[in-house]
Amino acid sequence: MLRKNVIVSLVGLFVLTLGASIAARAESRQEIDVAVSDTLQRFTGANPAHAELLRKAAGVLVFPRITKAGAGIGGEHGNGALLKGGATANYYSLTSASLGVTLGAGQRSEVILFMTREALAKFEASNTWSVGVDAQVAVVSQGAGGAYDTETLKKPILGFVFDEKGLIGDLSLKGSKIKQIEPK
Repeated sequence: MLRKNVIVSLVGLFVLTLGASIAARAESRQEIDVAVSDTLQRFTGANPAHAELLRKAAGVLVFPRITKAGAGIGGEHGNGALLKGGATANYYSLTSASLGVTLGAGQRSEVILFMTREALAKFEASNTWSVGVDAQVAVVSQGAGGAYDTETLKKPILGFVFDEKGLIGDLSLKGSKIKQIEPK
């Protein structure tokens, strides 16, 4: 049993190291902007109602590619941008770590809509914003193309997780920490 735990821990550390090295590659502003634009095109293409949500939102935080990996110990990372009025306002990173039943690797995209100016102002005023601690995000669990009800649309912050690839499927944003960055 001890040997199995050691092997699982070593594999977990290897996967985390690999994931961290991939995530550590600094993306330029231009790379992030292009990826954000592509992600928003996929987002609106998946459901025509999303264009109206984007228009109504006070701010839109887009993480085109969040990579998650782990074996017992897991982590995830992604870079993105906050858009206000359709223009990039700032750049952000999303990170989280987990301990427990995590096995595999995967990628996904996330779009977080701040539907009120108050929710956006609170986000922008924070140094590190934690989903589930600093704000409750109504996660639309059916991905970018899914339908949502009118009660969901009344929430001040809406989160969409979509384009999931790999062996880890996770629709939870809880525990993710989001911090402003200065890409090159």
